[in-house]
Amino acid sequence: MIRRAGRVLPRGWGDFGLQLAIWLGFVAVYQVARGLADRGAAEAMENGRIVLDLQRNLHTLVEPDLQRVVLQAPDFFIDALNWSYWLSQFVVVSLALLWIYLFRNEAFARVRNWVLAANLIGLIGYILVPTAPPRMFPEEGFVDTLASSAGLNHGSGLIELASNPYAAMPSLHGADALIIGFALASLVTSRWLKVVWTLWPTWVWLAVMATGNHFWLDIAAGVGTAGLAATVLAWHESRRDEVAPAVSSSHRC
Repeated sequence: MIRRAGRVLPRGWGDFGLQLAIWLGFVAVYQVARGLADRGAAEAMENGRIVLDLQRNLHTLVEPDLQRVVLQAPDFFIDALNWSYWLSQFVVVSLALLWIYLFRNEAFARVRNWVLAANLIGLIGYILVPTAPPRMFPEEGFVDTLASSAGLNHGSGLIELASNPYAAMPSLHGADALIIGFALASLVTSRWLKVVWTLWPTWVWLAVMATGNHFWLDIAAGVGTAGLAATVLAWHESRRDEVAPAVSSSHRC
């Protein structure tokens, strides 16, 4: 049975185990970053207030109005937003990477590296500049929809243990949604699935703002993080391509 299952894997069990180890290693790094960020609660609240005040001064503090509209919507819509917040990060990203690994393996390394690079940049940001999310400012009219209408919230057992409460800037939900949406829209063959994955980032951005977990500036920073990661990887790849012919020529000499 194990041999039969191994035939489904494009590069066998060894490579599949390596990819799992890489992903689990990232999860471990995330937990270290979370522990470091947790020590800066006061700083995180101050930084969150800076983001809030900046948006207010720019007359773009739209999140409370967005939440008021959403909270008047049917319960199923609010539940969809809540679950999109929970699932769009590790669950959707993990399943998307698994699908790409199994069925579009030639693109897997590039997408994996993009996700990991963006998340590592984001984790550095969390350590250097911990930032509280909007839901921690109820006096400003923000509502934690996860706590008020979902059975799963930031105070739930494993969620409280594993999540970083001060990981608002940049929004890795926003970055990962953009990366996965772009990758799958370009890799799937069905037209309607292309549309779904093209719209995926916009839906996630709506969800993280409507649930009180990110300001739009957090999302903009997440998009910038994804762009920076793509730029760094493209530069690294071009450098590698330049070095390879030079090494080959030196060997011939």
